[in-house]
Amino acid sequence: MNKNIAFIFPGQGSQYVEMGKDFYDNFELARKHFEQANKILEMDLKKLCFTGPEDKLTDTQNTQPAIFTVSVIAYKLLKDKGVEPSIVAGHSLGEYSALCVAGVFDFATGLKLVRKRGELMAEAVSEGSKGTMAAIIALDRTKIEDICTNVEGICELANINSPLQIVISGEEKAVHKAMELAEKAGAKKVVELNVSSAFHSQLMEPAKNKLKKYIEGLEFNDPNLPIIANSTADFVKNTNEITTALSKQLTSPVRWVESIKLMAENDIELAFELGPGRVLKTLMRRIDRSIKTYSIQDKSSLEKAVKKT
Repeated sequence: MNKNIAFIFPGQGSQYVEMGKDFYDNFELARKHFEQANKILEMDLKKLCFTGPEDKLTDTQNTQPAIFTVSVIAYKLLKDKGVEPSIVAGHSLGEYSALCVAGVFDFATGLKLVRKRGELMAEAVSEGSKGTMAAIIALDRTKIEDICTNVEGICELANINSPLQIVISGEEKAVHKAMELAEKAGAKKVVELNVSSAFHSQLMEPAKNKLKKYIEGLEFNDPNLPIIANSTADFVKNTNEITTALSKQLTSPVRWVESIKLMAENDIELAFELGPGRVLKTLMRRIDRSIKTYSIQDKSSLEKAVKKT
């Protein structure tokens, strides 16, 4: 069996109606986790994942526990097949799935935590300026940073997704101006994202402070696996580092390219994207094709992945 395996976990934007249903239909483990999630959240998460409506599933307060639940189920099913990672990481929200897998907290604690995170992010939207995000395709990072620095208002790098895709975040007026300047500077494509606010920017500062306070009231364990944090693109080794990293993450860019490069430096040869969608598999192709990546989101993809180990 291949020992140099990374498990990577998707964030918001990967959700879709019917996600997790195939797992539920085929595995008792999945049914138990959805039932547990329904009780903890006091809502029918299963129905929301399987039948929508899509606009309600896309609401950040629902999206976060939904993706977390499907990701953890995918991990536990793979673990039952005897496959374990040597490194874990997650993209934004996905970092919480990675922390759960690394034994920092259990499924129930993680579910409450991501629900709280979603609520606080939604509150930050209602309390502060209306924000937005935009993806800039095929423009040099330095040029994008210069554009963000020179526009009036808050506009910052939010996700360093690949060498060719960077997401900016901030106040609507500032982001719209940056989009215009990026097009003029030669970006291949500029797309405003369908999001409720400016995640990973200063506009999330109210959520950051409240989340840190909430996390400090929980009991975490030191990770039992190497885990890479978004905000530092480096390993976090204890509960203090994790608490700081999680609160900082809300207002800091997701340094995904550097995170993947760190995996490569640690001899990772194979990665499994655990949870809905194939976003991280696509990004991996653009960052490091030497790391073969497979997405696991149903029984068929689970069985194919096990054969690759």
